[in-house]
Amino acid sequence: MPKTHTKPTATDWERVKREAAQDAPIAHTAADGPYDPNNAAAVAAYWQQANIKRGRGRPAAAVKRPTLNMRIDADVLEAFKATGQGWQTRINAALREAVAHGLTKA
Repeated sequence: MPKTHTKPTATDWERVKREAAQDAPIAHTAADGPYDPNNAAAVAAYWQQANIKRGRGRPAAAVKRPTLNMRIDADVLEAFKATGQGWQTRINAALREAVAHGLTKA
């Protein structure tokens, strides 16, 4: 069963498919980009020397938190997980509050 688009787009996909099927040259001028897309050697040379950078998913934190592996009661873990995304951050906040109130030896 083909997927149907739920929101309308301004793209005329039928025209795109027709033009792609014709395999006609793409109009290109020097101002359009770094290489002529109709010249396979130019395309290959461009991508051969390209430097593709992929960033991390999350920006680096100013202070790196150490990774911790600890055991806690299952019901406590489930209670925090039931609060949704960010449950680990909420556990950290609860522990920080306990330390701030002197409930632990620092």
